[in-house]
Order: sequence, then structure tokens, then C-alpha cells
Amino acid sequence: MSDISAPQFTKETAAIAHLEASRWPDGVNCPHCGSVNVHRMGGETQAGYFLCNDCRDKFTARTGTVMERSHIPVHKWLLAIHLLNSSKKGMSAHQMHRMLGITYKSAWFLCHRIREAMRDGKPTPMGNNGGPVQADETYYGNTSKRAKHYKKGHSQKSGVVALVEPATGKARAFAVKSATAEKVGNILYTNVRRKAVLVTDESRLYDFAGNQFSEHQTVLHTARKYVNKDGYTTNNVENFFGVFKKGMVGVYHFCGEQHLQRYLNEFAFRYSNRSGVGIGDVQRAAIVLKGIEGKRLTYRRPN
Repeated sequence: MSDISAPQFTKETAAIAHLEASRWPDGVNCPHCGSVNVHRMGGETQAGYFLCNDCRDKFTARTGTVMERSHIPVHKWLLAIHLLNSSKKGMSAHQMHRMLGITYKSAWFLCHRIREAMRDGKPTPMGNNGGPVQADETYYGNTSKRAKHYKKGHSQKSGVVALVEPATGKARAFAVKSATAEKVGNILYTNVRRKAVLVTDESRLYDFAGNQFSEHQTVLHTARKYVNKDGYTTNNVENFFGVFKKGMVGVYHFCGEQHLQRYLNEFAFRYSNRSGVGIGDVQRAAIVLKGIEGKRLTYRRPN
């Protein structure tokens, strides 16, 4: 785990240098036109700016990223990315605002923009080489009868469909208004290779979709069986849901339906890049920094 007293977390000049090196490891290029014919500007008012000699536009390492037009210092951005990545069940915006010394409103939006950077912009199909892909669904909503937003029954909660590929440790999760066979099928068809082995519980949601893959293995949970006769299990996707639910209940407490997909992106990213698959905190933060480009998010469009 990185030391939070490291220069990139405490000094702005070191943070900017770290961001520039992460974004442009092969040399600075203009985010407006792609030209490499650029030069660094001087002076106190132009510190951190580059000028493109071709399109004549100015830019910084923040331009075209989730950090664009943010007044929060870069070293606080980097620390926030580190904290959100190294916390297995996430970190609330209130905790972030206390640790970074920024307002709660800024911390809330900051966290959402980091979640946007965690989103996989170019997902590839799961189930390479005909391997197994586990699929399962759950429901998320306020379960306290004393709560203002309490809703009773699965039909009143948001559905969540998750896919986990045990061979690679990768996970994906999708928020749906209600989990139906048609919606589950569409998720499977667009995210899993047809030659893969689909592994689910005995839910009827997967009956038709399961026939579209090389095999459909089921695990009879109602019979208290968690590994079937062929050795297939859904334990990995169940573990993902376990971490997700503990984080939502114990850390975030409540999430509006319109923001659920961003939280799912966060948990799926950490699960797919956890230490169990050989990725540490430093590497995970580096992956987030690589994903900040081209994902501009405005406050009026947080979901």
C-alpha cells in the first residue's frame, strides 16, 4: 500500500509531474488535435500549461479528463483515487471530505468522477477459450422499515445482474429496473462468448439464454448444494455480491437508483483488479489514471 505522505499526495508540483508522466509516458501530445509539436509555457500564471504549436490551443494534464475544470488540487485528486482504490468496500463522500479538507458537495462529485474513470470504456467478451462465466442476480434497495425510502418486495427494488469469469478474476455488474429473462439474456449475449460455459443457480431467468452457449451448468442452491456434480460453482459471483452489499450497507448506506450503475462500476473495478489476481494498490491507481481520459463528466450529468 502506498504511503499517503508520498510527495504526489502532499505536494502539488510532484502531483502534476506524476499525472503528466502517467498520461503521457511517451511524450506530451495535444488532446485537441493529437500533435506532439507542443511546448511547456512559462510564468506564474501559465504554470502547468502547454501550448500546441499546430492548433495553438492551450492545455494541461487535466484537459479532456474527469479532472477537467476542477478547482481541487491535483494532489488531492491523486489521494482520493488512492483512498477509493485501497478501501475494499469503498469510502463515503463524507469520509473523503473530512480527509481531503474539501466540501461534502465537492467530495461527492469527486467520487463520482473517479467512478467514471473506473468504467471499462472498451469491454471485450468474457469466456475466452470456452471457460466458465458465472452469472447471478440480486436486488438492491432500502431494507429498513423505518427508512424514508423503504420499499417492500423485489419488484420495488433495483435489480443487479453480475458476471464473473473465474479464470481471469474479472467481474461486470449491471443495474436493471427489473431482472427479466429478456434483460438478462441481452446482458449475456453482449458480454459473454457463445463458446463459454454459463454457470448459474436454478433461476428460470437463465433457461432460454443458457441454451445459446456451449453449456449451461446449474447449481441447486435450494437443495443446499454449492458445487454441482461436474465441479461448477457460483461462489465467485456470490462473493462479489457479498462485498457489494456490505459496502452499500456499511459504507454508503443509501444509493439513489439513478446512481447505482456508477457504484457497481466501482465495485466491479476493485474486484477485477484486486490483490487476489496480482494487482496491488499502486497498479490499481495507475489503471484508474489511464482511464481518466475522454470521460468528461459534468455536475448536471452525474449519472
